[in-house]
Amino acid sequence: MADALFPLDRPPAVLGSGAVHLPGWMGRDQQEYLLRACAGWAADRAPRTVVLPGGGRMSVRTFSLGRGWTPYRYDDDEVVPPLPVWLLRAARSALAAAAGVCPEVLSGGVDPTAYTPDAALVNLYGRGSTMGLHQDRDEASDAPVVSLSLGDACTFRFGTPEHRGRPYRDVRLESGDLVVFGGPSRLAFHGVPKVFDGTAPSWCADVLGAPPGRVNLTLRRTRPDD
Repeated sequence: MADALFPLDRPPAVLGSGAVHLPGWMGRDQQEYLLRACAGWAADRAPRTVVLPGGGRMSVRTFSLGRGWTPYRYDDDEVVPPLPVWLLRAARSALAAAAGVCPEVLSGGVDPTAYTPDAALVNLYGRGSTMGLHQDRDEASDAPVVSLSLGDACTFRFGTPEHRGRPYRDVRLESGDLVVFGGPSRLAFHGVPKVFDGTAPSWCADVLGAPPGRVNLTLRRTRPDD
């Protein structure tokens, strides 16, 4: 992945205790590789629109790697693409990079070299898609969440574990950015209130043959820690 030379106009930012944003963490080659992989997985396992238990429909389309996911649980009966080893290595590198800026992401004794996410959710944001404030609390582990952004930029809203209201912080995520949250911020409410349509790097459309929208991939450990 990209080296530690982050864009000068977008330095790393600590979003909360145990949460960090690393702009431009993925270089173009890494982004292209991941974008092609996401397109291949989506072709193999068509993304779906998620219907929440209350009847609401998420505006993003989603699919899983490693373990199937439905609100609000993981489902081993669903056949999904496996989590590739190269993506596991990338997640470990991401966690180590985040810990170099914000050591609190490793609260609880997490070792980046032994970080073993077993699932990833891939969310595809089309025109007008958003994501309401929510907690990632379906997992049986408190290991950090690693989030990778591709395509269109967005406003990422990061709050506290206590409730959906203020205080929260809005940051712009662009293609290649990394966010990691763990430790005291592992259950922080977060969401995407706005996507800036048409802001993806021009080469993204060349890779896919069409504008990508926003693509977000989050890696989590869902099973109990060993």
